Amino acid sequence: MTPFFLLQLLLSVSLTLASSHDYHEALSKSILFFEGQRSGKLPPDQRAGWRGDSALSDGSEAGVDLTGGYYDAGDNVKFGFPMAFTTTMLSWSVIEFGELMPADELRNAAVAIRWATDYLLKTISHPGLVFVQVGNPISDHNCWERPEDMDTARTVYNVSADRPGSEVAGETAAALAAASMVFRDIDPGYSQTLLENAMRAFEFADTYKGAYSDDPQLKAGVCPFYCDFDGYQASHSALFDELLWGAAWLRRASQNDSFLDYIQNNGKTLGADDNINEFGWDNKHAGLNVLVSKEFMEGQALSLESYKEFADSFMCTLIPESSSSHIQFTPGGLIYRPGGSNMQHVTSISFLLLTYAKYLSKSSQTANCGSIQVDPSSLQLQAKKQVDYLLGDNPMNMSYMVGYGDRYPQRIHHRGSSLPSVSSHPQFIACKDGSDYYKSANPNPNPLVGAVVGGPGEDDVYEDDRADFRKSEPTTYINAPLVGVLAYFVANPNAGLVLT
Repeated sequence: MTPFFLLQLLLSVSLTLASSHDYHEALSKSILFFEGQRSGKLPPDQRAGWRGDSALSDGSEAGVDLTGGYYDAGDNVKFGFPMAFTTTMLSWSVIEFGELMPADELRNAAVAIRWATDYLLKTISHPGLVFVQVGNPISDHNCWERPEDMDTARTVYNVSADRPGSEVAGETAAALAAASMVFRDIDPGYSQTLLENAMRAFEFADTYKGAYSDDPQLKAGVCPFYCDFDGYQASHSALFDELLWGAAWLRRASQNDSFLDYIQNNGKTLGADDNINEFGWDNKHAGLNVLVSKEFMEGQALSLESYKEFADSFMCTLIPESSSSHIQFTPGGLIYRPGGSNMQHVTSISFLLLTYAKYLSKSSQTANCGSIQVDPSSLQLQAKKQVDYLLGDNPMNMSYMVGYGDRYPQRIHHRGSSLPSVSSHPQFIACKDGSDYYKSANPNPNPLVGAVVGGPGEDDVYEDDRADFRKSEPTTYINAPLVGVLAYFVANPNAGLVLT
């Protein structure tokens, strides 16, 4: 084989890999998904037309207005902890990659963020309280009911000085601080409101330390769905990641040295040295290390060097050539963690790969993986492999995003999507009357376009079974970091594909 022919072959392979997906379409649909998750009074420009107004009395039980926000997944409960994390990640997506988004999608992303932040502001509007959830999950999960018909208990849960919830208050602080950066140029007044309230939420989280799942009443509502298994425990406070996470976002948003001091003075006490290689709604360690390392790499805070070391260590677990113990992959190459809803790990880790690659590139640095130095393009390539798998380059030859590609999940675990829309079936569908739709083998009548499901098992197999919620249920925190990932690949479809 001549060198020229070999070069042509390599170029052909590279171009095939580079041109297989329409990242712009996927980005647009990943943002549209959030409109299908909206709670409250829908606006005139609502694009997911099969949805209607819902939960218009939320908060009335406690004499407050808690309308709005998002349903977290395929149910009709508003869980504050994952909603706040979703908001943080949507905002971080725009902060890092918003300049790469087409203008219309940047606007849509900002609208999606504001739908969440308007609600989060309501949750902290009463001094001494943070409202953390609306809806009794036991009664909700006992029904298969459209949100528009919902008649289950809309129980209101809150934390206070007497029963603290530092994890959810800390994440709320992070969400509002990150969002304040998104709106700094779009709406400066709103941005300032977000930042001021982020500081209030953080003060509450730090002053009244404790986990909301430690309170029996709250535990009955939030567990086993969104307990903070990696957060505050009185006997092991070194696992309290949300306080550092909130402080890190307040430092980034405000540039206030008091938050840098907080990170430096409390890092070891609050678990910065634990080096836990996870990132998601429950565990912020890997994301914290990436976020904080930026300031060190820019030469502004040399005392934060350990955060880069830990971020490097996390990246090394994703690089096959490194000698580190590695994160598990499926035979088809997908990042895999047991426990269900695996795509949340795929999208959040892919986001960290691209963000860290950006920080390394801007500071002309590499990730130290012992015997090898990993450059930004290696991290970008790993992220590209993950997102391309999600979009269809996998053993099942199917996209795991509803509405993208020729083959995608048809029977997702989602009440509103699987039941007839109010416009097509105006009659009330009661709690148990939806069971036939739940059990039906028919495709969902209302495609939740842009929804990314939990995804295949460790064997790369996906059955498209509505009842298998671990695989077929979408969540807001799967899509939120994916928005940033797709925005990057819209502008850099060939990233990481370097011929050597």
